[in-house]
Amino acid sequence: MIPSVLHAPAPGWTTEADVVVIGSGIAGLVAALRCRPHGRVLLVTKALLDAGSTRWAQGGIAAALAPDDTPEEHLADTLTAGVGLCDEAAVQALVTEGPDAVHGLIGLGTVFDRAGDGGIALTREGGHHRRRIAHAGGDATGAEISRALRAELKESGVEVIEHALVLDLLKDAAGRAAGITLHVMGEGQPGGVGAVRARAVVLATGGLGQVFSATTNPEVSTGDGVALALRAGAEVTDLEFVQFHPTVLWLGEGATGQQPLISEAVRGEGAHLIDLAGERFMVGRHELAELAPRDVVAKGIMNRMRETGAACMLLDGRHLGAAMWENRFPTILAACRHHRIDPVTEPIPVVPAAHYASGGVRTDLHGRTSVPGLYACGEVACTGVHGANRLASNSLLEGLVFAARIATALHDDLPPASPSTPVPPAAAAGGRTALVGAAARGEIQRIMSSYAGVLRGADGLERAVRALAGLGERGAEPGVEAWEVTNLYTVASAIVAAARRREETRGSHWREDFPDRADGAWRGHLVTRLAGNALTTTYEPLEEKRS
Repeated sequence: MIPSVLHAPAPGWTTEADVVVIGSGIAGLVAALRCRPHGRVLLVTKALLDAGSTRWAQGGIAAALAPDDTPEEHLADTLTAGVGLCDEAAVQALVTEGPDAVHGLIGLGTVFDRAGDGGIALTREGGHHRRRIAHAGGDATGAEISRALRAELKESGVEVIEHALVLDLLKDAAGRAAGITLHVMGEGQPGGVGAVRARAVVLATGGLGQVFSATTNPEVSTGDGVALALRAGAEVTDLEFVQFHPTVLWLGEGATGQQPLISEAVRGEGAHLIDLAGERFMVGRHELAELAPRDVVAKGIMNRMRETGAACMLLDGRHLGAAMWENRFPTILAACRHHRIDPVTEPIPVVPAAHYASGGVRTDLHGRTSVPGLYACGEVACTGVHGANRLASNSLLEGLVFAARIATALHDDLPPASPSTPVPPAAAAGGRTALVGAAARGEIQRIMSSYAGVLRGADGLERAVRALAGLGERGAEPGVEAWEVTNLYTVASAIVAAARRREETRGSHWREDFPDRADGAWRGHLVTRLAGNALTTTYEPLEEKRS
């Protein structure tokens, strides 16, 4: 049973804002900055402003910036990667508004790497037929974008509460979003459980990678926004499509937690995937070989590991030379050397690991969810851009473009000037509010990695259902760890429900018992809702989204 609210003490303090933004990655920062004309903006973030996934983004941000590139070509590559499930209207918005959005970042002070002629240096990544990835600091693009946006935020008048875990959505009597409850931890002020009354709520809480044992995501990526949205009655879609990045540094059997990412850009600059015998196994599997879309490369690696019995594959970039590694990939080079691997002189051991949720809280083309007054952008959202598999380096661009679209929509959407009176969150009639204890975190991650990871099948998914159900029967006292683990439990249960329902292989969803793509039965979306304390998952055939 899934809790319909997070059991927590009554709010001990209340504040008001016109717009409250939850999250401080690229999507949250841009949303907060762009919403300033709408009144008082409050940005709430779980840890420090720079603790989310954006600063870990290495490869770059994709946009048709080169003279020989076009938005139409970017659109085509994105649709191909999404394996038939992208919303073409959403992709069209992304690729046509993307170049100006990137130039807007430059206007805010983002310093991208430059080519010899002074133009923006562009690289290529998996699934792209053109060099269209702008990067900064070699392989520190996210960190540079975050720096520039945080500098702008300091001068903006946007208020910030750090170290704050959002709990539940507040609604008014008509069912419209009217604010949030939250718990401010440690150094954050004010302290304890409180409430923010607001005319609009923007979810930009990032991803859910921590639901798996090994992930590229930081510790804060526990699916809080998706879990909150489900409890609030919002529709969530495409959760079965969790992208596993093909090349994550292999740290040995049983390694858990956040793992070092080896950016796709390393392959874009010419590194090859080889097996332990030195054979380039991706050649012949796809026309782009190592630069195929991520789902293709991840499956290629897993298949070769199964064929050879190896625990990992190798990424060989020795021929790139020391200067390329030191200047273009200094962050990756340092991470590898920290783990006693020198990419200049030896191949890098790599395996796939949980990286990005292509699904999330369902939105329209302006970030509106199915709950009036609740918006979502960035990885927490499912805008329709990514379909069944995200194209490399489209994530930063999506956060940038659709956060700005939310700000535009709020011009017409915001209700009258004062926030409406919220109704305290209540459990469903006869429902459950018990929390899942902190001790279950590792068990949830083990269950998900074992039965709902890269390879999935009916038997394993059924085991996951039973194991998760057992964890849900345990109770725990309210507190940060219990709230966070309950969010993990909610999201894990929703992923498994969708993965069981989709009986085909498509994009980043790989069913061993249904190895083929089945457009006739499954070219559509699985929409998950929380009804009382039970998740329901329904199938909707693909339709184009209206603006």
